[in-house]
Amino acid sequence: MLKGKTALVTGSTSGIGLAIAKSLAQQGANIVLNGFGDSAAPKAEVEALGVRAEYHGADMSKPEQIEDMMKFAASRFGRVDILVNNAGIQHVAKVEDFPTERWDAIIAINLTSAFHTTRLAIPAMREANWGRVINIASAHGLVASAQKSAYVAAKHGVVGLTKAVALETATTGVTVNAICPGWVLTALVQKQIDDRAAREGITVAQAQNDLLGEKQPSLQFTTVEQLGGLAVFLCSPAADQVRGQAWAMDGGWTAQ
Repeated sequence: MLKGKTALVTGSTSGIGLAIAKSLAQQGANIVLNGFGDSAAPKAEVEALGVRAEYHGADMSKPEQIEDMMKFAASRFGRVDILVNNAGIQHVAKVEDFPTERWDAIIAINLTSAFHTTRLAIPAMREANWGRVINIASAHGLVASAQKSAYVAAKHGVVGLTKAVALETATTGVTVNAICPGWVLTALVQKQIDDRAAREGITVAQAQNDLLGEKQPSLQFTTVEQLGGLAVFLCSPAADQVRGQAWAMDGGWTAQ
């Protein structure tokens, strides 16, 4: 379905981003990966699906590096047809204790980076009259939790950015949408579960069930493969009139 298209996925060397990159690659899209840590292994995983893959290590808190990444993608593949803004970080603290440098970093990486990639990708998408911007927001883009002020503010901002740019491109072949996952069993969430089990003197299984029970009525994690499948759908002709949506995939979290 996506043969000949190019997808750039930020924060894609592991977890949700890598799963989305692989799902798009399975549909024939060439991939530009981005993120910290090992890049050789995820690049090899994507290339094993029969597409071309490139990697750029832009720090998503630095606009000049984002601009370089977008130029790099265009130089390798002509343009970015599918932009997936996935890069993100987290910090948990009460607002009065929240380190200002952590606030600034979360807003920069989780929100401002999506502005920069989008503003740089949209012109070529308009010219081609086809493009997809998929912003990975969160259930926290729709509702809040205590001690996550920066993350909640950033993800609400991502949803707002999604809606605004969707309206600006509404008469074109470019669509802009957000995916709002609930709990996904990434390495970061597994660490929260393990820490909770140790802190409360309970089993890891009980800690996992308690974590899900607080927010996610299905008592099941959203999987990275499910998120990849939704991204593929949003790139399909069936989603041509899905515009400006914050699509919750959260096991019922935001239905409460």
